Amino acid sequence: MTDAETVYLGLGSNVDARRNLAAGLAELRDRFGRVECSPVYRSEAVGFDGEDFLNACCRLSTDLEPAALKAWLTDLEDRHGRRRDLPKFADRTLDIDVLLYGQRTGRFGDLVLPRGEILKYAHVLKPLADLAPDLAHPSTGRTFAEHWRAFEGDRSLVDDDPLD
Repeated sequence: MTDAETVYLGLGSNVDARRNLAAGLAELRDRFGRVECSPVYRSEAVGFDGEDFLNACCRLSTDLEPAALKAWLTDLEDRHGRRRDLPKFADRTLDIDVLLYGQRTGRFGDLVLPRGEILKYAHVLKPLADLAPDLAHPSTGRTFAEHWRAFEGDRSLVDDDPLD
């Protein structure tokens, strides 16, 4: 068993989004205990025409190794109706991505850390910058608040009601 590490997860849904995110968060808390969440943001679907997504970021501690955590999260998504037979860009009941696992970088099974989408999409970066503004990106060394201030992509996000 390893020491507990701080992990940041990106959560999203656009199918009965509030219910699915709340249910996913409840299971995360059942398994990992304390889970802190960012504000929730509404954003347009990326890569396909679909309902808006609700997105948030969560912080928790775990002693699961990265690949084992990803497997557990995949099972959680599946329990909540995640369809794996659809294209990559499609409606999602529950989508949970490991964004950061401590300061680890590199490939862990099929998980690449830190997740590349952090710096690519506002719906990933903004909630992470809200939750951990002073945390440094393990590859760039810049804080997430600095990355958000410098973000030049589409910033079209709408505040939504919190999950907690």
